[in-house]
Order: sequence, then C-alpha cells, then structure tokens
Amino acid sequence: MAKTKIISPVNVVERNISLTGDIMQYLLDHPEVFDSLPDEFELVILPDDDPEIRQYNLDLLDKHGSEGKPIVFARIEARQKRQVRPSLFVPIPVAA
Repeated sequence: MAKTKIISPVNVVERNISLTGDIMQYLLDHPEVFDSLPDEFELVILPDDDPEIRQYNLDLLDKHGSEGKPIVFARIEARQKRQVRPSLFVPIPVAA
C-alpha cells in the first residue's frame, strides 16, 4: 500500500497549540466535563472555521491512529475571540 505524505498547512503547530490551549482552558474552567470523558484519550481538534487544519488533523488520525486509546473529537471555532465553548464528542464503538 502506498503511503501518502501529509502536507502541513502554514503555521500548523502554532495553530493547533493555540486551539489546544483554548480547549484546555475550557476544561480547567469546567472540570465536570472530565466526568463524561474516557481516561487517557486522544484529542482530535476539528475547527469548524479552519477547514485546512480540520482536514490536516483528520489526516493525521487516519495515518497514525489513536494508539488504542479512545478518541475525543473537539469541534471549536478557531477564530473566536470570546470565551471558547468547544463541542466534545466521544465515538461509541459498535460490536460487529
């Protein structure tokens, strides 16, 4: 199977770090959210208003997987200047 190279968007590290910081601040301000999240999860950030980073993060997940950890998807507005309120989603595995 051919391996495809994932092209990094401009400033991908800085953009993802900024979004991660926003999500972490939200979680620190709302620690009760942790009650709904699995232990030792992988966070995949999906900014609604930054399709380039959203697709890049999904491509990374597709290429590298979650190393057996549960995945939590965080939808967030990347360019939002007021207090962030991400939508967090935990996929439920379905037995075949």
